Amino acid sequence: MSGDISRKDFLKNSTFGLAGLATGGFGLSASSTPQILENNNWKDRFSANDRIQIATIGMGIIAHYDTQTALEVPGVELVAAADCYDSRLVRTKEVFGDDVFTTRDYREILDRSDVDAVLLCVPDHWHAKMSIDAMNAGKHVYCEKPMVHDIEEGHQVIQAHKDTQKVMQVGSQHASDIVFQKAAELFESGAIGKLNQVVASYNRNSSLGAWQYSIPEDATPETVDWDAFLGDAPEVPWDPKRFFRWRCYHDYGTGVPGDLFVHLFTGLHTVVGAKGPTHVAGAGGLRSWFDGREAPDVLSGQYHYPETENHPEFTLLLQSNLADGGGSGFRIRFIGDEGAIDVAPGNSVKLTHYPRRAPSVDQLVNGYNSVMTFSEKVQQEFEQNYRAEHADDLPGSPELDNTTEFSTSDGYDSRLAHFVDFFDAIRNGTSVVEGPAFGFRAAAPALLTNISQREQRMISWDPEGMKLT
Repeated sequence: MSGDISRKDFLKNSTFGLAGLATGGFGLSASSTPQILENNNWKDRFSANDRIQIATIGMGIIAHYDTQTALEVPGVELVAAADCYDSRLVRTKEVFGDDVFTTRDYREILDRSDVDAVLLCVPDHWHAKMSIDAMNAGKHVYCEKPMVHDIEEGHQVIQAHKDTQKVMQVGSQHASDIVFQKAAELFESGAIGKLNQVVASYNRNSSLGAWQYSIPEDATPETVDWDAFLGDAPEVPWDPKRFFRWRCYHDYGTGVPGDLFVHLFTGLHTVVGAKGPTHVAGAGGLRSWFDGREAPDVLSGQYHYPETENHPEFTLLLQSNLADGGGSGFRIRFIGDEGAIDVAPGNSVKLTHYPRRAPSVDQLVNGYNSVMTFSEKVQQEFEQNYRAEHADDLPGSPELDNTTEFSTSDGYDSRLAHFVDFFDAIRNGTSVVEGPAFGFRAAAPALLTNISQREQRMISWDPEGMKLT
């Protein structure tokens, strides 16, 4: 049940599996119709009689998605839930049944003997404490990303996991996504040559995408346990905006990096087997959503990844804009010297193969090149010598330029795949794909981006030892 599944085992034993796929790397042929990434019949491993009883702590937006998805796995049953807002506890019973035990106090959940595992869907500043408390109480943990709110919390969670030996899965489903797993196979095959750069963006352009979630009229200090929400955060007067739009504030959330960049780090680390960057530089600010928030709505990051046994040295560029009128959305591209891999999470992966070739005589003589500046005599000599030296070179072959695309089948859900990994580890002792070490290595550079942006300096990080340098 280790959180550090080996790269070899990951590529060979992905939970949903990759069936009937060509992995010829340089030999891939052009395809007008995407090849389908088939799922293995994972339900065969689960029985409705083999029950796992779960509780969800924090019944906000993501909790409803996570809980509904978790219940799709045979044998999983929701028995309890906690939230600081009374109306959400009422809604929990409306959606999941009157038999679900509800409480404002998450500690009552951890005291229950009928709870095997908890889903932590709480504000970021509660992730580490609740994860540690739950594992110490004998519960398995599914913790939403980012795993921690502060760098100092990372090793505390990892140690609690080691001490208790409970299963812990961090909730960025890209680690279980069959699309990222296929991209990992393509990268491993050498299909894009030598990796040199990864470029990714995650943009939005709506009030909801910018975390301006609706605030109910009945939200008062009587219907919301404000002190329980604050926890160890600084004591401030009751503020419904801070409660319902907590991502906008540093005391509770981690901004764009913790909400969006952490997904990109998870996907990147899954594909290339990376442990993280050694240098982090963030830049950005508040450009559009002037609603009292502290978190920037435009942010970019640049990261240096050193050479390791899994990948060469490369540069990562991340960008996010919560007021992107161009509609560029989500993209992540792995760029090598002979091709590129484009990933659309949960949907498709496209390999573009375009080998670098020596320039033709026409390109040298008539193209954008210095030969045009030589005298006519020198140009003629240059052309003759070049033809003689490259007489045995093969001309550019269009057959070497191709694009191959792989797509998921209808109804594929990477979130479900992630929960399958989690419950499989609980039932059968398999390894999760995103344990605490992986989760911290995805969270840390995201958190460091915030620090770099606020302090306007580059941050040095040790990805192996997971510490500031």
